[in-house]
Amino acid sequence: MLSPNRPRLAVLISGRGRNLQALIQAVRDGRIPAELALVASNRAAAPGLTLAHSAGIPTAVLEHNAFASREAFDAALAQTLRGCGVDFLLLAGFMRVLGAGFVEEFAGRMLNIHPSLLPKYAGLDTHRRALAAGETEHGATVHFVSGALDGGPRVIQGAVRVQPGEDPATLAERVLERLELRIFPQAAAWIARGELKLVDGVPHLRGRRVERPLTMDHLEEGF
Repeated sequence: MLSPNRPRLAVLISGRGRNLQALIQAVRDGRIPAELALVASNRAAAPGLTLAHSAGIPTAVLEHNAFASREAFDAALAQTLRGCGVDFLLLAGFMRVLGAGFVEEFAGRMLNIHPSLLPKYAGLDTHRRALAAGETEHGATVHFVSGALDGGPRVIQGAVRVQPGEDPATLAERVLERLELRIFPQAAAWIARGELKLVDGVPHLRGRRVERPLTMDHLEEGF
C-alpha cells in the first residue's frame, strides 16, 4: 500500500473493521489517493486487525486497560502516530474518547464516522435509541473530531427511512451498508486530496464553507 508523495492515513478501530475494509478497497482502486500507513486498535482481539494484516498494512495494538490513565493512553497513541509520520486520522468504530491534548495535536486532521444523524444520538446505542424515540429517519455522519463527544463540525450525512417493525440490528446493517461505507471513504478522499479542510472551526470543501452537512447527493461517482 506504499504510495510515495501521498498523504499517510492511520485508521483507528476497536471492532470488526467493516468501514476499514471499505477504506482499504477505496485506496486500492485509487479513489482515495493516499497511503494506509497504520491501523491501530485499543483491542488486541479486534477482527479488523486481521483485515489490516491481510492487506499488508502495519498495525499497532495499545490495550487501554494497560495504561494507568486516559492521558497515558492518549500519549502513547500520539507517539505511535508521530512515529509513523501520519498526516490524517480516520476513526472507524474506535470506541475510546480521546482527551483534549490529543484532539488539540491532531485538530483538523481527524475524521470520525458516527451512526446517527448528529447532533441527534451522540454516544453509544444509537439505533436502539432512534427506534425508541419513534424516529422516521435515521442515518450516519462524518465529522471532524473535537473535544465534545461526537460534537465536532459535521462534513457529510446520509439518511434512510426507518421501516415499520424494524429492529436495531437490521437498522444498523442498512445504515452501514447504504451510508457509512460510502460517505466515509468519500470524506477520506476529500481530505487526502487537500480539498476538505477545517478553517476556523468550519469545514471547507474546495474553498467553500460547509455551513450544513453535505448529503448523499454530493457523493462523487464511485462512492
